[in-house]
Amino acid sequence: MPRFFVSAACKNPLEPGESSPKWPQNPKKPSSDDIDMSSQDPNFETPTSMADAADMSAPAAAPDTVGDVAAQLAQAQAQLAEAQDGHLRAKAEAENVRRRAEEEVSKARKYAVESFADSMLPVKDSLEAAIAMPDAPLEKVLEGVHATLRQLSAALERNKVLQINPPAGTKFDPHQHQAISMVPAEQDANTVVAVLQKGYLISDRVLRPALVTVAAPK
Repeated sequence: MPRFFVSAACKNPLEPGESSPKWPQNPKKPSSDDIDMSSQDPNFETPTSMADAADMSAPAAAPDTVGDVAAQLAQAQAQLAEAQDGHLRAKAEAENVRRRAEEEVSKARKYAVESFADSMLPVKDSLEAAIAMPDAPLEKVLEGVHATLRQLSAALERNKVLQINPPAGTKFDPHQHQAISMVPAEQDANTVVAVLQKGYLISDRVLRPALVTVAAPK
């Protein structure tokens, strides 16, 4: 801390009736001789030159700051390159999956009836064999027709084509039956009397409803 010299007029308190002393207009600035830093800090060293004073006032630089920034930048660039590579790989994989799915759908549409067509070939072979024997006895022809019908029924069942053939007395189902007419019958009203044409299902979907007659109300 600087040490200032105080004039003698300020040392004694004012006597009663005395006016305050007037301070000089231009007080003397303390000189270097009046400031003794060594008395305040025993480790203080007086700079010997302007360069030493500049070195003492300059802040110390952070150690290896440029190297740390360069290492962080290199790490960020490596992570970015890795992320870009992963994005490109994922995009390519998604494109391959989409292309394979489109090919599978195209094949399914193109060859959807392959299994059904394969089941129909034995039926066609039987019919052609029957036509090739025009002089066959009626019993043989009828036997061949029954065998061909069994082949056809089995082929339809393997392809989930099931017949709708309700017995008499079955309650009329508008989802699977189509009423041709209402007839008087000794059974409950709104029940199937006879099947005029069988219907068919593909799994749970109606391919063709059964044509039936329905008992009229009494």
